[in-house]
Amino acid sequence: MTTLTHRGRRAEAGRNSDKKPNGEEDVAADRDLNDDDPGDSKDIRLTLMEEVLLLGLKDKEGYTSFWNDCISSGLRGGILIELALRGRICLEPLSIRKKRLLERKVLLKSDAPTGDVLLDETLRHIKTTESAETVQTWIELLTGETWNPFKLQYQLRNVRERIAKALVEKGILTTEKQNFLLFDMTTHPVSNATEKQRLVKKLQESMLERWVNDPHRMERRTLALLVLAHSSDVLENVFASLADDKYNVAMNRTKDLLDMDPEVEAAKARGAEMIWAVLAAFNKS
Repeated sequence: MTTLTHRGRRAEAGRNSDKKPNGEEDVAADRDLNDDDPGDSKDIRLTLMEEVLLLGLKDKEGYTSFWNDCISSGLRGGILIELALRGRICLEPLSIRKKRLLERKVLLKSDAPTGDVLLDETLRHIKTTESAETVQTWIELLTGETWNPFKLQYQLRNVRERIAKALVEKGILTTEKQNFLLFDMTTHPVSNATEKQRLVKKLQESMLERWVNDPHRMERRTLALLVLAHSSDVLENVFASLADDKYNVAMNRTKDLLDMDPEVEAAKARGAEMIWAVLAAFNKS
């Protein structure tokens, strides 16, 4: 998968003690997303998948790099993390036989609808599968990378286009047609540059002015987005506008963060297990 590299100058929640009914827990989990990151816009709420795609899109052209073969699997990893943060899925408990993140299965906690088409479609797949699967297997199944013809039904199709349409509905992207000599392609240029700049600034500040030198003190969604931006090979887009000295600091800190042992870090913060499991899956790929 992708690795962090240097360039000379662009050489190119807490848990509640009282048990709540599932429906109330789902509502609480969805509500907590609004408060998880104080830097988030109060007007537009984006899923992790939408944020990753927005970071990867060329602003004026409205499409991702043709050379980026990582973003598809990165978006599927984002779906799993988003579902975990919303309290819909989790990793099976630690056991003597299954201690490692990549050995533990994904379990369904609640099938309550999230209101997002991709998330709800994935929930149905997880619910109907005959046997539980690991994080890495689910990323492969959702991407369609399986040799088992009976499991091709779990592939999520047209994910980028569906996410882009959701961003169009939220007023962040627009839809155009571009001619590429032999074919026409639907593109989605950025129409709300302010929202993308807010997102980029949030990640830049998390590695600079708001750097806490401890992943467990970071907002979970910010940590998740850094992991997914790296796995989707769009992290360069986040730091490209920085001056050389700040760019080097941000990249060094991000590298140190992503070089941490997911097994060790997941054991310290069970609420972020899925984030570290997804990172472990991409590290192994």
